[in-house]
Amino acid sequence: MRKLIRSLYVFFLEGIKMCRSFILLRFSVPKVKNSLDTIDYILQNKCSVSRFGDGEFLIMQGWHIGFQKEDIALFVRLQEIIRSEFPGHIVCLPNVFNGLNIYTDKARIFWKRHLLHNYVIWHKYINTRKLYYDTQISRFYIDRKDKTQSHLIIDKLKQIWNFRDVILVEGEKSRMGYGNDLFSNVSSLKRILCPSENAFSAYSQILEEVSKVDKSRLILIALGPTATVLAYDLSKQGYQAIDIGHLDVEYEWFLQSALDKCIIKNKYVNEVDNREVSDLSDPEYQDQVISVIK
Repeated sequence: MRKLIRSLYVFFLEGIKMCRSFILLRFSVPKVKNSLDTIDYILQNKCSVSRFGDGEFLIMQGWHIGFQKEDIALFVRLQEIIRSEFPGHIVCLPNVFNGLNIYTDKARIFWKRHLLHNYVIWHKYINTRKLYYDTQISRFYIDRKDKTQSHLIIDKLKQIWNFRDVILVEGEKSRMGYGNDLFSNVSSLKRILCPSENAFSAYSQILEEVSKVDKSRLILIALGPTATVLAYDLSKQGYQAIDIGHLDVEYEWFLQSALDKCIIKNKYVNEVDNREVSDLSDPEYQDQVISVIK
């Protein structure tokens, strides 16, 4: 029985490889820089960053994800931004189109299935003449096969906000950097708290509030697909705004040497079953909050 199951599994994987080869022969593959090259580009150019992952892809198909319901306006904006070529702003895609060797077995299986079913649709939206950068700069640990490289990525990422005045735009219970040293090298840190779920419903308020901030400040955003749009719109206003997604969560798992996605105390993690997070009364944290958008 075990031999039969193994044979069926191998047959399944070979089928995926054949289908992927057929797709890639028929359609050109997007050019996506790796994580370290992406971070180097951000450091050298102080550009803004919008990231697209499987969640943004689902929204562009008219679907919903765990913390963002379907929204026609968000659907339209994401389709606009993925093809955009605004100076001082880069668009990131998952670095999965030219091979999956850098990922764990679990991550490889996920992306193989995703590409098998969805690559033709990705191709519909991407600009194959455009150079893209790596969405996975924020996914530097848990899905990586060689975790010895993770410290190189996070050390380089920290250089982006080194001695910068930083505004964190995040879900109200994301609490990026709380309880760890992710932002210990900034000059100052303030927070604008937004809804943890369906943040795009409050998009006009969020954009208006962040636009009050001095343009010399670095804006770091963790708001799911809303962050993809916000980073683009803020870039057009003259800010450096970076969608950093799950970076703080990945950093927590990195510090714990975790092998699987798990609950993080005091923080909302959308990729675990239990998303309940208690209120936080820490005076230092509360002092960082300059605005709360409901």
